[in-house]
Amino acid sequence: MVSRFAQWTLDVHDVERMAAFWAEALGYRIDPGADGDAHLLPPDGVGMTVWLQPTDVPKEGKNRDHPDLVVDGDVDAEVARLVALGARQADVGQRGDEGFVVLADPEGNEFCLLRR
Repeated sequence: MVSRFAQWTLDVHDVERMAAFWAEALGYRIDPGADGDAHLLPPDGVGMTVWLQPTDVPKEGKNRDHPDLVVDGDVDAEVARLVALGARQADVGQRGDEGFVVLADPEGNEFCLLRR
């Protein structure tokens, strides 16, 4: 028996805004919760879900964990698309020759786009 990842849970201040960002970024659909939260579901029902839960606690410092995303196509074009959606380039101490690009979502949560 083993455990496997099923969901990425993220505490956010503005659930609606963050649901819109991450749903568009991932191509997921939004399932609003009754408690002010939201679940993001993959379009084919296969893969990790995302749960956005409201919090009043401020984010401080670099995330201790973060998702790494793969891109089917041009990573630079995807960076531009995500920035247009509200992401921003993030500096977490990278040297510039890594095989990934670090971005932060509209609330500052870091994530990476892998260059494959």
